[in-house]
Amino acid sequence: MFPRRLWTERIEAAWRRRPLVWLYGVRRVGKTVLVQGLADVEYLDCELPSVRRALEDPEAFLRGVRGGRVVLDEVHRLQNPSELLKIAADHFPSVHVLATGSSTLQATAKFRDTLTGRKAEIWLTPMTVTDLEDFGSTDLVRRLWRGGLPGFFLAEEVTEADFQEWVDSYWAKDVQELFRLERRASFVRFVELVLARSGGVFEATAFSAACEVSRPTIANYLSVLEATRIAHVVRPYSARRSIEIVASPRVYGFDTGFVRSFRGWIDPRPDDLGLLWEHYVLNELQAQGLDSAIRYWRSTHHHEVDFVVVSKGHPPAAVECKWTVDGTEDLRGIKAFRRIHQRGENFVVAANVHRPFTRRLGPLRVEYVGLSELIQNLRSPQAPAGGGRGGAQRNSAR
Repeated sequence: MFPRRLWTERIEAAWRRRPLVWLYGVRRVGKTVLVQGLADVEYLDCELPSVRRALEDPEAFLRGVRGGRVVLDEVHRLQNPSELLKIAADHFPSVHVLATGSSTLQATAKFRDTLTGRKAEIWLTPMTVTDLEDFGSTDLVRRLWRGGLPGFFLAEEVTEADFQEWVDSYWAKDVQELFRLERRASFVRFVELVLARSGGVFEATAFSAACEVSRPTIANYLSVLEATRIAHVVRPYSARRSIEIVASPRVYGFDTGFVRSFRGWIDPRPDDLGLLWEHYVLNELQAQGLDSAIRYWRSTHHHEVDFVVVSKGHPPAAVECKWTVDGTEDLRGIKAFRRIHQRGENFVVAANVHRPFTRRLGPLRVEYVGLSELIQNLRSPQAPAGGGRGGAQRNSAR
């Protein structure tokens, strides 16, 4: 069992804010192993019939752990998990409860409405930079190629059948339990195509034809993937200029290993690793709580910026993801972006940058950073003109 510092510290911090913490994520992302490693907790697996029987009377159960800390793993297996958690939050504030479950439960209206304002939420993403350190690994290519589900990352061998089995289980145990979708073949085909085309601009018509369903059905399928965190929709950033794309989102699959598998890649090539690195950067931004601030930028002249990070009260930061810094002297996308959005920091985040440095591209100042340094910079963005660290002219186009 490996300690996962980022997530353990986040759980402890969440418990200091609220007695009820909801830990969610896709299946096999490591929720169970993580909570079993917490100190001074009573661990209960809600998949066991004996545990479900013990929880049939929530008040009696909670009185028995008053002042303690309890983990309710796979809480969605209970008949009415929302009721139990609401009783815990409202009537037993001295009991610290950590509930885990599928992202599917998070998507239900009843769960959201009943526990609004009562719980702290933690989204457990696939493995992060800190997780790699905790697992004692510096093999970034292995992380990109196999993905960030700990079981897949640590296994001696992972086959294409393992990824397909995961998708089949997702359909049977997550999607069918909540969404009751029909036409399994069309939905699974959609999941496979989203993973295979991950990172591209989403065109519903193309998916509709390939899956043999209507555009509204494709929109519904995408909402299911987004609600269950299997796909991430990144929307365009714009000032509504005529040359900016304002409507078409990009859709990313949730994990690099699945993207690699469903693209059919056999051996890692630099271009392939570059795309997977972009997904890994997105995963890290999400793990650090920046997911709501992430956009991308594209013009009608086909200039692009991978990610635009928008922090309230600060100009947009442009982020280009590169596997290596070689051949990054031009950066046409950032140049085009800054002709419209002139203020803000510019970053190239590359896997082979071990010491940050700065380059000038004409009037632009571009920071070349590793992933950890990128997060540090985005967590303390430059201030608008007139204040903050260095003022707005520090990295702006002038």
